[in-house]
Amino acid sequence: MNFIDGEGSIIVPKSVRPIIEYEETLLGTKKGAKKQFRYGQLHIREYKDCYIVHTDKVDPRKDPLGHLLIDAPEYLAATIAGLKAARQAGCTVYAEKKGATALVDGLRAAGLAGTVAAKCTYIVSSLIKQLTRSI
Repeated sequence: MNFIDGEGSIIVPKSVRPIIEYEETLLGTKKGAKKQFRYGQLHIREYKDCYIVHTDKVDPRKDPLGHLLIDAPEYLAATIAGLKAARQAGCTVYAEKKGATALVDGLRAAGLAGTVAAKCTYIVSSLIKQLTRSI
């Protein structure tokens, strides 16, 4: 069995470590895991037969912004792009519309534009992160 996954995380079979007694957390991407835990800078995901473990450079419980900047910049980039696109689209539609539906139409445009921009930015920045990790 290979004990390193494609992202450089360590795979620990449950036969080696059947129980994790660390603090369960909602912070982090679950990536299909049943649960996830944090212990210091360790981020542990629990799957059916194994745990996948990696070390974050910054603990998100102690420094959320630092964690976004260093360990998860794709989320920060997606959030900024989504908010900027939402603001631009919402303001543009609201200013151009007249009548009772202007606010609703502006909010609808903001939601759609923000979602599309955030998802696209997340995908592109995640690919860039993966490519630069392998260099």
